[in-house]
Amino acid sequence: MHEILQGLDPGSTVLDLGCGGGSFTGCPGRILRIDRELPEERFQGSFAQADAARLPLADASLDALVSNHSLEHFDHLDQALDEMGRTLKPDAALFVAVPDASTFTDRLYRWLARGGGHLNAFTDSSDLARLIEKLTGLPHRATRPLFSSLSFLNRANHPSKPPRKLMLLGGGSQWSLRLYTLLSRSLDRLLGTRLSFYGWALYFGNIPHPIDTRGWINVCIRCGSAAPSGQLKSSGLVYRRRGLNVFQCPVCSTWNHFFNDRPVAHIRRLRGEDD
Repeated sequence: MHEILQGLDPGSTVLDLGCGGGSFTGCPGRILRIDRELPEERFQGSFAQADAARLPLADASLDALVSNHSLEHFDHLDQALDEMGRTLKPDAALFVAVPDASTFTDRLYRWLARGGGHLNAFTDSSDLARLIEKLTGLPHRATRPLFSSLSFLNRANHPSKPPRKLMLLGGGSQWSLRLYTLLSRSLDRLLGTRLSFYGWALYFGNIPHPIDTRGWINVCIRCGSAAPSGQLKSSGLVYRRRGLNVFQCPVCSTWNHFFNDRPVAHIRRLRGEDD
């Protein structure tokens, strides 16, 4: 979403919708955050408790809106998208990230979390883009594939006792997550599977910065941050460990198995699209 946030000026207003404690930091504009439930831990910004289908905001009052993994949780999806379109300015920007419900990662999440609150199952990014265009009035600009490291399972991120089901998958230990990233990326390349693929980031409206649509396959098993393979190399964060290429996460310093980002044609095949 940095392509949108970096282009905002100090006088702009951005809404973080369905945000939990906050989906981003470092925005130069005014940040409004809305969720149905107010969290105890919060990033900077003004928080409000409201339903996405009934936003307490004026018409055309937003310069940008971020819906980061929240659309799948909305119980009135069309009404929420209508509200997003109502509150966004005609030249505003919109970022939406959602899971692909057909992927291993999302199915695993829903199995472990007894559904995880996912009410809307998205399986086609083009269909979703057309729906968002129709109901918000903003043109679709680009779609980026998202990849998973299963960082949501990492027990270092959850001090409470993990669910018993998780013990079947290594208990959320970092060695099991590293093994997953190594095997999933390798099998995707060798056999054309989609084990590492997770979902999509979709961009609409006025996007000031170029969007890298290749997808970043190097995702940290601890913090879930992703980075382009070229950037990791140029920053000196890629090295050899026990005969394998690994990288040090630029955000939390955890080491992860490293892979080169693939060409766009390969990503399209993973998404089940034609070249």
